[in-house]
Amino acid sequence: MKNLSIRKGMVPIIAVVAGFLLGAIIMLIFGYNPIWGYEDLLSQAFGNSKSIGEIFRSMGPLILTGLSFAVAMRAGMINIGMSGQALAGWISSVWFALSFPDMPRVFMIPLVIIIGAAWGAIMAAIPGILKAFWGTSEVIVTIMMNYIILLISTYLVHYGFNQKLMASKDSTIQVGANATFRNSFLTSITNNSRLNIGIFIAIIAIIIVAIIFKRTTLGFEIRAVGLNPNASESSGISSKRTIIISMLMAGGLAGLGGVVEGLGTFQNFFVQYSSLSIGFDGMAVALLGENSPIGILLAAFLFSILKVGAPGMNVTGIPAEIVNVVIASIIFFVGIKFVIEKILPQLPKKVAKKEGEN
Repeated sequence: MKNLSIRKGMVPIIAVVAGFLLGAIIMLIFGYNPIWGYEDLLSQAFGNSKSIGEIFRSMGPLILTGLSFAVAMRAGMINIGMSGQALAGWISSVWFALSFPDMPRVFMIPLVIIIGAAWGAIMAAIPGILKAFWGTSEVIVTIMMNYIILLISTYLVHYGFNQKLMASKDSTIQVGANATFRNSFLTSITNNSRLNIGIFIAIIAIIIVAIIFKRTTLGFEIRAVGLNPNASESSGISSKRTIIISMLMAGGLAGLGGVVEGLGTFQNFFVQYSSLSIGFDGMAVALLGENSPIGILLAAFLFSILKVGAPGMNVTGIPAEIVNVVIASIIFFVGIKFVIEKILPQLPKKVAKKEGEN
């Protein structure tokens, strides 16, 4: 059991190293120096307090959407709808904040969090209910929901919002100081970065999710249904109820990620022409983090470093898109973890055999 845990923990590390090596090989093929490229990336990411603030700013939504994917996965489902759920949380929270501009901050912040999480949960409940009662594929339904929510959000911005709330046809005005997640202290210590309270909300979410899975009956039921829904039913656990609750939790976390992105990073809402990247990036974060809360925290930190540091590679003429290749490579190696897990036990045997021959 101990060896199995060690092998499992080694998979993300090997995936990260392999991803960086593949990125380096691609740089060499195109005539770039990978050492300089990665050095510029790290210099950009950690070169000043503003960049460091942006790393932690980026981590907030990634952690929340990563947790969303992990919760659904623990229940045996694949939630591809985090982009749409986050978008629902974003637009609903901004609408509420702009509709009640004079509400005291002490009430506004909890309310926008609740409203954004609630709308994300509602959007996730639809595929959850369809899965629980009719066995519909949650993958297909959540993908379709992404596009439905995307188009509805565009319609609402163009025709549903009061014109007094609009800065242009495609964008709302910014929310007031009572609703923004920005904080003057955090801004000042990070040289005017967009760092906001979203990172603290994400850390609280990590702690809550960890407690639910480790210490509560609900967490046990979610894991049990994810492993074997038929056996769970035989043990008195309602798989239908557990599936719906899991999707509600997943959607709420994704919706909260949208709130953090909207009121923390941008402070308004504007028409989106494609699905939110934080949804798909959160999926990658969860996969790299092995769907564990601590793993998701570390994976979000790595991804944020890569994204914030990527523009620095332009200093030596290396396209910043190389970072996307590195990220994709990491996810690829995580995806074939069964191959890595099979190879790892064989390595000590081969080393011992060679030593014996010598």
